[in-house]
Amino acid sequence: MASGTDNIVERRRALLHAMDRVSSGDRDALQDVYQRTSAKLLGVILRIVPDREQAEDVLQEVYFKVWRRAGRYDPEKGSPISWLATIARNSAIDEVRRSGRIETAGNSGIAEIADSSAPADEMLCQSEEHEAVRRCMETLEQNQRKSIRLAFFGGFSHSQLAEHVGVPLGTMKSWIRRGLVSLKGCLGHDRP
Repeated sequence: MASGTDNIVERRRALLHAMDRVSSGDRDALQDVYQRTSAKLLGVILRIVPDREQAEDVLQEVYFKVWRRAGRYDPEKGSPISWLATIARNSAIDEVRRSGRIETAGNSGIAEIADSSAPADEMLCQSEEHEAVRRCMETLEQNQRKSIRLAFFGGFSHSQLAEHVGVPLGTMKSWIRRGLVSLKGCLGHDRP
């Protein structure tokens, strides 16, 4: 197990180094970042933009943003893959809003999306972080857990979720807010 952890630490260190080189204008480093992260980022994008060709266009836009914004990355605030995944998620949501094509489903479709695959938080977190996040997510009420997953990893807006679940917008916002507060407390991020 230690070699698996060592491998994760080494991959993170290599990605951090590549990100640092990208911020200095090293084009080869951007290629390195792409090779290390493109599969994961495409997966994040495909959860929101199901059309493969459109998702690949969004992925290209993500790396353009990474090239321009690499100097803004702060390793003290999170892992590089989390920062990159946030850019990918936001770019995918922007694309859906720009194109006006929002894939929606009824209540049963939302439940299938939430339950049919591994949550995106497992994909984005480092191994030592992901177990804590998974454990904390499981402590949430089911409506909070599903709402958070769909809002943050599925690209659904609060109003879309409220409409499809059939609850008032205020209720949906409250579920998400309470769930996030619970997660923050469970993960120990509420300590001074």
